[in-house]
Order: sequence, then C-alpha cells, then structure tokens
Amino acid sequence: MIQVTEKALGRIRQVFVKQGVEGGGLRLGVQGGGCSGMSYLIRFEPKERPSDRVFEFEGVKLFVDPKSLIYLEGVTLDYKESLMQSGFVFENPNAKKSCGCGTSFSA
Repeated sequence: MIQVTEKALGRIRQVFVKQGVEGGGLRLGVQGGGCSGMSYLIRFEPKERPSDRVFEFEGVKLFVDPKSLIYLEGVTLDYKESLMQSGFVFENPNAKKSCGCGTSFSA
C-alpha cells in the first residue's frame, strides 16, 4: 500500500490545475541511477498503463508499475517546503540507505 499526505494531495491538485491537467494521474516509479543506486520517478501521465496498480486518494490517482511497486510498497509521499527547497518527499521503509537530497536510495 502507498500513502499520500494531505499536503502532498493539495500540491498535486495545485499542479494539475496550473498545468491544465484533466483526468490522468501521477506516476510514481523507481529507476536505476542516482548516488545511492536507485532514484525515484515522479511525473504526470494522461492515463494508466494496462499493468499499472492504481491507487486513488480523494480523487487523485497514482499509477505504479509492477516492478516499481516492489520498492515502493509501504511508501508515504509527502510534500515539504522550507527556505532552502520545496518538493515531494518519499518516506520509504524499504530504503536501507538514502542520499542527502532524498532523491535516491538503495534497497
């Protein structure tokens, strides 16, 4: 299961409105690379793929492919803002090690 905080849901909705996105959802994934071995992928997509697992939170859809789901099971997607940076943050219980910027991990 994947969780999304209220703050992240609010930010996703804001970006959808700003980009003029109607329908579709947010793709969460994992790909090779980054300073810790694997990096997170997050992007907007017009529709899910046939093999995707679809999660829905208060009308916001998340699409996750089967290979990424192995690494994202139990993850919480949050949105944080500070003076230095703002962005989506993955709180991943499967990560054995993460880089300082939080965009890559090893499992």
